[in-house]
Amino acid sequence: MTLDDLRVKIDALDTDLIRLLNERADIVHEVGVIKKRDGLEIYAPEREEMLLRKLVEKSEGRLPENSIRAIYREIMSAALALEEDLKIAYLGPEGTWTHQAAINKFGHSVGYLPQPSFADVFDQVTRKLADYGVVPIENSTEGAVTHTLDLFADSPLKIYGQMMLTIENNLMAKCEREEIDQIYSHPQVLAQCRGWLNTNFRDIPVTEVSSTAAGAKIAVDQKGAAVLGGSLLAEMYGLTLLEKSVQDLATNTTRFLVISHKTCPRTGDDRTSMMFSVRDEPGSLHKALEPFEELAINMSKIESRPSKRRAWEYYFFVDIAGHCEDEEVVSAIDQLSKHCSFVKILGSYPA
Repeated sequence: MTLDDLRVKIDALDTDLIRLLNERADIVHEVGVIKKRDGLEIYAPEREEMLLRKLVEKSEGRLPENSIRAIYREIMSAALALEEDLKIAYLGPEGTWTHQAAINKFGHSVGYLPQPSFADVFDQVTRKLADYGVVPIENSTEGAVTHTLDLFADSPLKIYGQMMLTIENNLMAKCEREEIDQIYSHPQVLAQCRGWLNTNFRDIPVTEVSSTAAGAKIAVDQKGAAVLGGSLLAEMYGLTLLEKSVQDLATNTTRFLVISHKTCPRTGDDRTSMMFSVRDEPGSLHKALEPFEELAINMSKIESRPSKRRAWEYYFFVDIAGHCEDEEVVSAIDQLSKHCSFVKILGSYPA
């Protein structure tokens, strides 16, 4: 076939795709009507993940899994926007890794509300000015994000979903690489790229700024300035991506949470997060954790934080396998409560 013949075939397929997508949109609208009538959540991560898995399993063509997921992320984002004018609060400003994580989860079609602090993200969702919030909870190299943990203690919000984002810091500027005479970025990003900077830009001044987005704005306006950060910055600020993935550890990953007023229904492959405070008695923490071992419930994370209510009192944050409605998990939590002065389920969500 000639090039023109192939293009005609592609045009015909695109026409079919648009027709089918519009048919899908009509059905999505009806789904939205039923959800609103029955008071159901518009965003359903349990349904979303099952759909993506099925699509990947059914695929027999050239498209790899990450491409299928990316395409359907935007299809589902458009569907969410049709069902309701969704607003997502996230730790800003625009162009940060949290912004990228939110887009990866909800797509480009919904509305985004950048917030100046973790507390503001929680506040926007609590007051229903935003439908969902996105906040970081832990990094594979830097550990827990303590601000997020602390806010859960007094918040009525639940964890509704999670996402993992591989952190790839890139060198971006308006000038050529050899013209760079100053590099800007957030302190954490600079720390993650310290070895690379020492090897490649040992004699170039490096300056800390409040965010990678702030560094990108300087790179736009200041001759010879460059920024280290996510590729979303290049797209947003018109910067040239000079070198990709310059962080010292290739496995640097951050886990983000979706927060909401409700917890997610069961999917069969779930994780539950909770927090508790043990009584001030010898062996109380050991006794509190025993039920999880006895019931063979895997505990993937435990983190302690000062309660800030009484000196030397601590909250323990725990992630376990299973849903808070699973029989074994219900039993374990019931036994845990016998040894604790405080227990709070933070939410169950797809693992």
